[in-house]
Amino acid sequence: MRIDKFLWCVRYYKTRSLATQACKKGQVKINGVVAKPSREVYATDKIEFRKDQINYKMTVNDIPPNRVGAKLVDIYRTDTTPKEAFEAKDLLKYSKDYYRKKGAGRPTKKDRRDIDDFYENEDA
Repeated sequence: MRIDKFLWCVRYYKTRSLATQACKKGQVKINGVVAKPSREVYATDKIEFRKDQINYKMTVNDIPPNRVGAKLVDIYRTDTTPKEAFEAKDLLKYSKDYYRKKGAGRPTKKDRRDIDDFYENEDA
């Protein structure tokens, strides 16, 4: 089975064309070698790919006949992605939510309340 079709079948990509684009960009490796979308996948191959700032790693157990349900995905692959990758993404998400450049636009409601609270505490 082609690597782009395999990644679509085991539900890592929503469409097959997205999987193909990832392969063309060089984000997919099979056994440490960058793979083209038409590269064949066999059982025991180790696949690494980057999606949403996470480096996923998995081992192919078997080849699915077609796209499988979410409950059946574990039959066809073994996920070996380290948990630190997911934790790093969560930290990145929280840091982006909080940070806003000084002087970048109007204050948000929360900023406005904080400013009002600061001035009220200063008068007392």
